Amino acid sequence: MYKDSDGVFSIRKLLLEDIDSEYLSWFENHDGHLDYFTGSGRKFTKEIIVDDYNLGLKSGKWFYFLIESSEGEKIGNVKIGPIDLKNKTSDLVCLVGNRKYLGQGIAYRAIKITSDIAFKIHDIRRLHGGMYENNIPSIKAYTKAGWNIEGRMKGYYMVPGGAEDRICVFCLNPKYFPDVKGENDEG
Repeated sequence: MYKDSDGVFSIRKLLLEDIDSEYLSWFENHDGHLDYFTGSGRKFTKEIIVDDYNLGLKSGKWFYFLIESSEGEKIGNVKIGPIDLKNKTSDLVCLVGNRKYLGQGIAYRAIKITSDIAFKIHDIRRLHGGMYENNIPSIKAYTKAGWNIEGRMKGYYMVPGGAEDRICVFCLNPKYFPDVKGENDEG
């Protein structure tokens, strides 16, 4: 278990029993919260989520973590993976699913903690991700967590009314890149 420095939440490995009705409710898009979560428009059912969770454990190529409040309330999740074992690279996706915790700075702190887990536990050299250009809260969360904007993929996502760019972000493991300082690095 990994605790937030402010004591507001902790992060631990997701367990199968954590995938309950509350957890599954995060993937219902009745309020538009998931409009930016999946670029493919994929739907998330219990079967799909459980199968993906189990396949990640079996393959060792992706891992889910649960973000919980200090009172034990489920807040969200973070997925490290899929991991490219040869190149030691991985995606890292954070979802604050419990809407009452939105806008409290939990996402950036969870991204920072799980980036450290990816680097120290899974020996990842480079983390990366991408998001819709209009998903400003996500871009801010990653950059505040020390990630850098790497580029823009023009017209990557199809949205009502046209196309939208994908903003690509990355974070480097200082073990492998000790002399590289990004624009968002401190020091």
